Amino acid sequence: QVQLVESGGGLVQAGGSLRLSCAASGRTFSNYVMSWFRQAPGKEREFVAVISWSGTRIDYADSVKGRFTISRDNAKNTVYLQMNSVKPGDTAVYYCAAARLFSSDYREGSKYDYWGQGTQVTVSS
Repeated sequence: QVQLVESGGGLVQAGGSLRLSCAASGRTFSNYVMSWFRQAPGKEREFVAVISWSGTRIDYADSVKGRFTISRDNAKNTVYLQMNSVKPGDTAVYYCAAARLFSSDYREGSKYDYWGQGTQVTVSS
């Protein structure tokens, strides 16, 4: 079992920045591919970013590319999402997720084994 706890959400003005953290406990953190997903009210959950076990492979949704940065610190069992130049459209509950395998379908939530409880991000215009 892996327990994931997100933090760092809140209210931010458009154009501002926010840093989300996801702390993991349980199994060896470095054995897991980590991703961020988000879900806005009335919308389906969507992929945001993924990072491989060692951090050498990273990918982003087109909607956040160039604005968001995913990173991980395996010594601290934590994955981060640095959100810059945020927009009202970034408003959502943000979830981190863990998977043992780096699936070719890493944008699909069904490929992940563990999920956090989510943290709310609200961007005001």
